[in-house]
Amino acid sequence: MNRYESVIIMKPNLTEEEKSNEINTYKNFFEGLSKKPVDVEYLGKKKLAYEVQGNKEGNYAIFKYNANLEEVSEVERKFRVDDNVLKFITVRQEQEEYEDMEDDEMEY
Repeated sequence: MNRYESVIIMKPNLTEEEKSNEINTYKNFFEGLSKKPVDVEYLGKKKLAYEVQGNKEGNYAIFKYNANLEEVSEVERKFRVDDNVLKFITVRQEQEEYEDMEDDEMEY
């Protein structure tokens, strides 16, 4: 399993309850994939660089989770069919090569 980060931009006119439901739905989905806790960061409403589907603002949320490549395809499919998601991007997080090395193995 690799570590991934997905950023979604949701419609700006969602109520607090709708935003919370969207975020919890995806959080639960990601936790079901990896069986590990998911880091979620809600950034709030921000101005978009350009108009998307007639919207000049969007609600941003970031999810950090573990998944296999095949599961990421399913995640992106869910984003595409969700009417409340304007845009999304998923990137694989690189592992730092020195994380697993012992101090004496480190090259300075």
